[in-house]
Amino acid sequence: MNIYVGNLASETSEDTLNQAFSAFGQVKSVSIVRDGATGESRGFGFVRMEVEEEAQTAIREMNEKELDGQAIKVEKGRAKTNVVHNRGRQGGRGGPDRGVGFGSGRQDRSRPESGGRGGRGGHR
Repeated sequence: MNIYVGNLASETSEDTLNQAFSAFGQVKSVSIVRDGATGESRGFGFVRMEVEEEAQTAIREMNEKELDGQAIKVEKGRAKTNVVHNRGRQGGRGGPDRGVGFGSGRQDRSRPESGGRGGRGGHR
């Protein structure tokens, strides 16, 4: 089972996590997610344990426990999902062509040529 561990102190290491979770059973792997540019911890990681019952006990016992001076958040890891990053954007001007307005290629000819806003009369 994959276990999410959040709110990690910046000094928490993979060895520290391994030792803490090994008290509940065999740990297969430990990884702390790090910033690609700086190598600094991003404050969360994952512990993988093979035996479901041991993993469940570790989650129950370690959640909200203090590790390196911080109360950690421990829960069952979620499966990765493919995330679409366009967030519903349609491109262009964000909506249907309304026929008039800036950049539409059409002009509102319902107004008189002189006076008022948008007409050709007046200042040249």
